[in-house]
Amino acid sequence: MRAIPVSRLLIATALSGTLALASATAFGYESELFSLKNRWEHTMSDLPANQRESTLKTLADEAATLVNANPDQADLLVWQGIILASYARERGGFGALGVAGDARDVLERAISLDPQGGNGSAYVTLGALYDNVPGRPISFGSSDKARQMFQRAVEVRPDGIDVNYYYAEFLLDEGDTDAAREHAERAVNGTPRAQRELSDEALRRDAQAMLSRL
Repeated sequence: MRAIPVSRLLIATALSGTLALASATAFGYESELFSLKNRWEHTMSDLPANQRESTLKTLADEAATLVNANPDQADLLVWQGIILASYARERGGFGALGVAGDARDVLERAISLDPQGGNGSAYVTLGALYDNVPGRPISFGSSDKARQMFQRAVEVRPDGIDVNYYYAEFLLDEGDTDAAREHAERAVNGTPRAQRELSDEALRRDAQAMLSRL
């Protein structure tokens, strides 16, 4: 049997170690993201309102650490933005505006890496941010930008329960009752997302309640 040079053995050993490390890192990132998603879902669906803010702050810190270790992963950035937006909403007041701005920046970064915006999730979260924060000079709120983000979310995932419900809610606030009814109906008949069934079913019920009022 022909001898393999020591230098090649060293390179092969180094490469195998690198590949193993990369595999472990990828597995760690996926498992950590899965954990973040589940805990966010539990926080928003099951925790009482007076416990959500502190829990979301912890999740936001964990998401930031994960993104710092994997800065170019769009799916991580989408979820960091979702968590930050949720934290800003629960925190409320002027203290939430900086967090909302951070969420916007993170989601825009995610879209620059993934034009689909995590299957529309980045766009619908941006729409809610633009709709709910004050306008200039206090903050970056804009009905026009909110509408653009919601429309883009619906283009990416036209049967999404969440994208249609939140767009319907926006349209109703804007006084466009007919369009709100259309998107509420689409939300009621929409398709829930994998691993997000609980929150989507809650939104489906909210859409049904909206239709009963229209």
